Amino acid sequence: MALIRMDIKTIIVGGGPVASLIVLQPRGAAYGSSTQLPIRIGPIEATAISMGIGSDRSERPMTHDLLAATIKALDAKLVSVSIVDVRGTTFYATLKLATSTGSIVEVDARPSDAIALAVRTGAPVFAEEHVLDTAAMPDFDAIDEAEKTKSIEEFHSFVENLSPEDFD
Repeated sequence: MALIRMDIKTIIVGGGPVASLIVLQPRGAAYGSSTQLPIRIGPIEATAISMGIGSDRSERPMTHDLLAATIKALDAKLVSVSIVDVRGTTFYATLKLATSTGSIVEVDARPSDAIALAVRTGAPVFAEEHVLDTAAMPDFDAIDEAEKTKSIEEFHSFVENLSPEDFD
């Protein structure tokens, strides 16, 4: 299956009855720019991803910072993160690491941890096409905007085609 490059669209840090969520979307028109991949994650993981994106760094390394530093200290590199499967509501990911000898190692990971590590190292995030086919949803904002544009165009066409006889 094909891997689709993904970008983080939204992170929702929930609390109490509100679930935390990360929403990924394909980069560019690779798969359909209006597609969204929502993944339910824990509030701690959502915070960890947010901290990795922003400039808010804690004084001491958090778990994902520690793992990134360990990979670097071992002279390895996080090449990419891939969301490789979904079963029910559970997503699966892998870390693709390149060692100093040039070998590639894949490590099983939770998507939230993998993404938190990716944002700290600048590694790209991908999703298997079958994961998008199974779990993606449309971007309802984009659909709403398209509907508004269509309505405006239809009204404009109606006004353009009015004639004085239409007012009799």
